[in-house]
Amino acid sequence: MRRHVGAMSTIEDSRWDLVCRRQAAEFLYAVTTMGIYCRPGCPSPRPKREHVRFFPTPDQAEAAGFRACRRCDPKGERAALGRAVVEAACAQIEASETIPSLEALAQRAGYSRFHFLRMFRDHTGLTPRSYAEGVRARRLQAALATGERVADAVVGSGFGSESRVYEDPAKLLGMTPGAARRGGAGETIRTALADSPFGRLLVGATERGVCYIGFAEPDDALLGDLRARFPRAHLVTDDAGLAAAVRAVVDFMEEPRAGIALPVDLRGTAFQVRVWRALQTVPPGQTRSYSGIAAAIGAPRAVRAVARACASNKVSLAVPCHRIVGSDGALTGYRWGLARKRTLLERERG
Repeated sequence: MRRHVGAMSTIEDSRWDLVCRRQAAEFLYAVTTMGIYCRPGCPSPRPKREHVRFFPTPDQAEAAGFRACRRCDPKGERAALGRAVVEAACAQIEASETIPSLEALAQRAGYSRFHFLRMFRDHTGLTPRSYAEGVRARRLQAALATGERVADAVVGSGFGSESRVYEDPAKLLGMTPGAARRGGAGETIRTALADSPFGRLLVGATERGVCYIGFAEPDDALLGDLRARFPRAHLVTDDAGLAAAVRAVVDFMEEPRAGIALPVDLRGTAFQVRVWRALQTVPPGQTRSYSGIAAAIGAPRAVRAVARACASNKVSLAVPCHRIVGSDGALTGYRWGLARKRTLLERERG
């Protein structure tokens, strides 16, 4: 009996420590003097320890007579409502030929401009305008991919003039509109194939840096994956020119604690690049959850979008998506196999 009580005390002490540090965790705490229950990360003032009880689920907290906190939304009801509002706004943006104003979006949703903007950022990690610009860029890229004339594609995508597109084509498309129309034609990607601890390895690089790292598949499959990203780019074998990059990748596979430093050519949406940059800050030997990365980039509710960005990462290892795990610490999907993800993490931890 004493051993059981001691174990419970240790568990509750650990939970109380998480509450004090406002650390996310899979339990709830209730404050007897307030009659409410909260998530451990709730920003409300910290209660006194003697006024706190712990519960595993909202149902059990409510059965004990407590009600949900309005600030941290432990049942997720407000989050679900906000998600529905934002999804409706995204659908409106997608269907509109021009970029709707923040005022119009907020008015249709029934919220103030400030409240709607904060809600939209929480769920997407972007402002409505940035999201709309991403929609225009996708329309433009799709039109160019079919071979449509640049001028026609620009107008049809909602841009006022070609000058808007040519101001910063890399931000919109990752390449010039002409190169996008040609499926990467006119752009040269140097490649190098080699053996590695995880099987065959392919490194691809543009003038700006490494744009592709793939491994653990046959040469043809790796080259096919690269061509799918740049279907009409000119691939040139350059084993000598990329020898240092290949050596860096192989060294990292053998001893990932040493880290990896390569110039990379990251091509994606503004949100994806923010996620990839955040992944690069995770130290070797450590892991982060998708929700942790979402919080780190200021978009705590964009967990699914973060997961999609990780899945879209084309420069594995240089952008270490293998360091991202589930909220419970379990290994989640990895393009090159969970066994290799596990091995990388084990080697990083020494």
